[in-house]
Amino acid sequence: MSLFKNLIIGAAVVAGINYITKKRPDGKSMVDDIKEKAPDWMNKAREFGNTQKDKLTNKANHFANSRTTTDTY
Repeated sequence: MSLFKNLIIGAAVVAGINYITKKRPDGKSMVDDIKEKAPDWMNKAREFGNTQKDKLTNKANHFANSRTTTDTY
């Protein structure tokens, strides 16, 4: 059963690779499209990460500044 399952998975992987590397009538494949768009996606992800980091830093600073040093436990 394990051999049969591995054969099916292997066939699916080969079919998927064949599909994404197949050239369209314009001479480009899905892989080519991904390669072209990857730098833009990286820039968007970097901007999002920086925005989230800034938000977290602001919240942490606000929390740190809101605590008083006169608390005794």
